[in-house]
Amino acid sequence: MKENIRFDTLAIHGGNPIDPSTGSVVTPIYQTSTFKQSKIGEHKGFEYARTGNPTRQALETTLAALEMGSHGFAFSSGMAAIDSVLRLLKPGDHVLAINDLYGGTYRLFEGIYSAYDIEFSYFPASDSQEFLNEVKPNTAMIWLETPTNPYLNISDIALVASHASALEQRPLVCVDNTFATPYLQRPLEMGADIVVHSTTKYLGGHSDLVGGAAITNAIEIADKLAFVQNAVGAVPGPMDCFLVQRGLKTLALRMDRHAHNAKKIARYLADRPEVAKVLYPDLETHPQNELAQRQMRNGGGIVSVIFNGGAAAGKQFAESTKYFTLAESLGAVESLIEIPAAMTHMSTADSPLAVDPALVRLSVGLEHVADLIDDLAQALSNLNYSS
Repeated sequence: MKENIRFDTLAIHGGNPIDPSTGSVVTPIYQTSTFKQSKIGEHKGFEYARTGNPTRQALETTLAALEMGSHGFAFSSGMAAIDSVLRLLKPGDHVLAINDLYGGTYRLFEGIYSAYDIEFSYFPASDSQEFLNEVKPNTAMIWLETPTNPYLNISDIALVASHASALEQRPLVCVDNTFATPYLQRPLEMGADIVVHSTTKYLGGHSDLVGGAAITNAIEIADKLAFVQNAVGAVPGPMDCFLVQRGLKTLALRMDRHAHNAKKIARYLADRPEVAKVLYPDLETHPQNELAQRQMRNGGGIVSVIFNGGAAAGKQFAESTKYFTLAESLGAVESLIEIPAAMTHMSTADSPLAVDPALVRLSVGLEHVADLIDDLAQALSNLNYSS
């Protein structure tokens, strides 16, 4: 079905068969930990909820379909999904990662996996060819975020994947697609091996759940991820799966509105004297705007801003907004604002990956854009700024 229908329809019908026993048009929440067996080893496809649950299966089917993958796996958080992917590595392996990535990912890499003789190195991927020059003989995985968090740099997924596939010791190409979602880009179609998501963000979209996902087309990778998922057990409960599934049904509509609002806000901020730089992939001033236009449907809902007044101005601004709520996370219907260096990316402090403390990240929500701009205007008017 996924090859013959459009994204919007797939998001609603891709993993949502009509319930055969009741006719329910929504997949029920199977709030159970175990399932009756008619005989030992004979059951209706489910035996224990860590191993599988019908609500989770429906979500995993939809996630795989939306990413044009054959196998989807849901996890209890985005970090649990990333952790499960890293368990495909072995001691002595090297991971080549972008040097601008989520702080929690960096913490997992350096704080956990580096102790198991797995080597990590970080380089800018905005120049994808230069980035690929850093591949080593023992590189087993290439880790991309695109757009990145929080600088919104873009990696050329197809170029990286093509280069990786030509190597004698082929590394896995993994793409964190949380910012873009499968509505804006599909890394598997560009040659990536694994896509990961924090479903907490745009896929759920309502700030009411925590979850993660990994999707692949490779049966060998899928078999390993299925084993890890069951053996480690970092799986989401059925209610969280239900909430993500519900969110996916409006993903296309929401992402268009997020991007519409974000682009208007980016243009507004770019014209303000208090602002030194606006980072947004769909602005013509973005250094990789051409690649973003080619690789993504639109620029997404995140705008990063650096103020002329430095960190003090950024802090004052972030604490002065009304509709932009000062909070971690992103990708929900309500607008959020944060200082990555002091919040989501504190784990990169005192490292080469440290974020500029003057950078403010806006997660632009679905409110009326005029109200959001009015909110930003009043916050800007309170800045102690002189030209």
